[in-house]
Amino acid sequence: MKSKYLKLLVILFGQLLTIMDIFIINVSMPSIQRDLYASNGEMQFMIAAYLIGFASLLITGGRLGDLYGRKKMYVIGLSAFMISSVACGFSAGAYQLVIARFVQGISAAIMAPQVLSMIQILFPDHKERTQAMGWYGITIGIGTVLGQFLGGYFSSLMIIEEPWRLIFLMNIPICLPAIFFSLRLLDESRMDVEQSFDWSGVLILSAGLFCATYALTLSEHEGFDFKNISLMIISVGILFIFIKNQKKRIQNAQAYLVDFELFRYKNFNLGIIAVSFFFIMLDSYFYILSLFFQDGLKISPLKAGEIIVFQGLGFILASVFSVKLILRYGKKALMAGLGFIILILVLQLFLFRTQISFPVFCLLLFLHGLGIGSIIPSLANIAMSGISEKLIGNASGVYNTIQQIAAIVGIVAVGSLFYYFLGEKPDVKYYYNAFSVALRINILCLIFVMICIYKVPDHVLPEMRSSQ
Repeated sequence: MKSKYLKLLVILFGQLLTIMDIFIINVSMPSIQRDLYASNGEMQFMIAAYLIGFASLLITGGRLGDLYGRKKMYVIGLSAFMISSVACGFSAGAYQLVIARFVQGISAAIMAPQVLSMIQILFPDHKERTQAMGWYGITIGIGTVLGQFLGGYFSSLMIIEEPWRLIFLMNIPICLPAIFFSLRLLDESRMDVEQSFDWSGVLILSAGLFCATYALTLSEHEGFDFKNISLMIISVGILFIFIKNQKKRIQNAQAYLVDFELFRYKNFNLGIIAVSFFFIMLDSYFYILSLFFQDGLKISPLKAGEIIVFQGLGFILASVFSVKLILRYGKKALMAGLGFIILILVLQLFLFRTQISFPVFCLLLFLHGLGIGSIIPSLANIAMSGISEKLIGNASGVYNTIQQIAAIVGIVAVGSLFYYFLGEKPDVKYYYNAFSVALRINILCLIFVMICIYKVPDHVLPEMRSSQ
């Protein structure tokens, strides 16, 4: 019998690619802009295109796996991701790269929900699933660090005339073995009941999520102008129509995209609320930290990247060791982890107001990463715990979608507050004041996460002594 953990390794390739390619383009933006003669607006679309394609179709990707096979959709997603990466690498102009990045995001949306779904099916035992989710968290940490590191590394190589193209072409040697071993090792799984696919639901939902993601992503730079506010209102209207459409289809025994039975699971509701507040905190923190370091403290992008890598190292380390703590102490370990993150943010509030050394920056970010890495794997574990197999793809798609939209909301909302309190004053004191306001919002978000974790039923994350 093939090892479960070998299959897990194959599955996690998809998660690695998904996370890595969110971050890998950021460091390379100046050289891409120079070589493709791209405007600032076109560069903004290059970053946004991936996120828009990704967030808009995650629920659809999860449903496709339920109906047509999770292994099949995973392989299709991997293959499309590789092809779109090649298209990115050989793009001759800015708009070609924007389109290729959008397709890459869609490919990731087909692939990513299958990862969580297959982990739940492959590891039905609580202990094994907790360990597997620990590796899932490690993969997120590795993807974050590698994305930032390799983006800068490949862009600086002079082995070809435009080395930034390597950040996309490097996906080929990752995707090819992943596709091969997926076909050889993974088992197929799908819903037992044969159903047709709800294409009308896909169109309505994708339109609503596209409008929302597009407006939120562009609002980061454009602000909430008339166009973006209009798109947000339109997206709310479309999503309301989608909910009514889906309920009607379920009542009439027609094909549907989202099964609202999913929201009867208390742990799922608590999990998605917790992950929303957590990713509002996390992504906004990275965003304002980068602004504070580079614009406020005048730390070079290379030095700022080195400091943030320490955060990733802490994340990876915590993901390894937190599994044993979760298995032994249950949700008490999560509460302690959240309290630890709050403590580190409070320390940053006091220490960042003074001139501190590079090692202290690295230590604070490393400790922050330890706290983050102890939480992220368990949030998914909470949300997916006890979900029936027929709903697992739906659950994975909804969970991933909410996580991505929360991340964008965090960047836009907390970033807007940061700029409001910064005003037009470039002095470092005002940067610190704006940064401290944003950190207080982050702490408030973590308190909401703690409340959600406290309300999680004990059987979802049982303590070792209560399960023996």
